[in-house]
Amino acid sequence: MSEAMSQRYRSGFNNRSELPNYLVSDPRRRPDPVTRELAQGFGWFSIGLGLTELACGGAIARWLGMPRSAPVIRAYGVRELLQGVGILGASDPTPWISARVFGDALDIATVLPGLEGHNPHKDNVLIALVALAGVTAVDVICARNLAEAPLAPSEKVQRDYRRRSGFRRRAEAMRGAARGFKPPPDIIGPEAMRPWTLTNA
Repeated sequence: MSEAMSQRYRSGFNNRSELPNYLVSDPRRRPDPVTRELAQGFGWFSIGLGLTELACGGAIARWLGMPRSAPVIRAYGVRELLQGVGILGASDPTPWISARVFGDALDIATVLPGLEGHNPHKDNVLIALVALAGVTAVDVICARNLAEAPLAPSEKVQRDYRRRSGFRRRAEAMRGAARGFKPPPDIIGPEAMRPWTLTNA
């Protein structure tokens, strides 16, 4: 074994780039079924919320007592639509769910000024903030579970080797190949493994 190869094995393949290609996992995640379904649900939720914000942005802004925020709410509707399509269409929704967390923070920062001044709809603002906080908490849990899910193995690892026996020749050709083999006389094994005739000689 060459010195370079020995050093590579001693290092224990600490560097991911040094791993053989067939051992390197691809970036797709394998989340548990609950997390996968939760992410899919967030995809549809984003699309529904996005359509609502686009169609009713003015009404939502007036309900919050912040009529000047109507264009912002409609812009957030476009963002929600993009995130929903991204979550449902991506093989790995992790970055899209993480984007939802940042979007939630942006929503809270936008609604929070509604508590200031003489806004007659402060109660509605509080309701919206509580709802946003709850959605944000679930988004964070989903994003964390997705980020910590194990990686899927590469396609080469996923190949089906069930038809391989591990022998160089077919089983029929191997049968009886060791018949007549005599162990060298200088090899002494455990007594239980010695030929019967030698053990009882």
